[in-house]
Amino acid sequence: QVQLVESGGGLVQAGGSLRLSCAPSVRTFSSYKMGWFRQAPGKEREFVAAISWSGGSTYYADSVKGRFTISRDNAKNTIYLQMNSLKPEDTAVYYCAASTYYTGSYDRNYNSWGQGTQVTVSS
Repeated sequence: QVQLVESGGGLVQAGGSLRLSCAPSVRTFSSYKMGWFRQAPGKEREFVAAISWSGGSTYYADSVKGRFTISRDNAKNTIYLQMNSLKPEDTAVYYCAASTYYTGSYDRNYNSWGQGTQVTVSS
């Protein structure tokens, strides 16, 4: 398994922006497929975005398409989630996840998870 550390969460007003970062603790980061998930209080964890090892393929939940952008910098061993036009319903703990073989929305195919970072959007 890979250790993942998220950062960049915080409190922002509706319509604002935040950028989350995730830094895996492996040198072979470029071979990992990565994803972002979130979990709001009282709700199940849900898929947000995913990116292939090269960054050439990205996937998004319908609820964030056009507002969020997932990207990766393999030279810096970091992935990002740029979140724009934030809404109160985006409030959740956001988790970074890594998979050695899968890029997509099914959380059970990711075998490493970070501790999460809180994002709170006020109305």
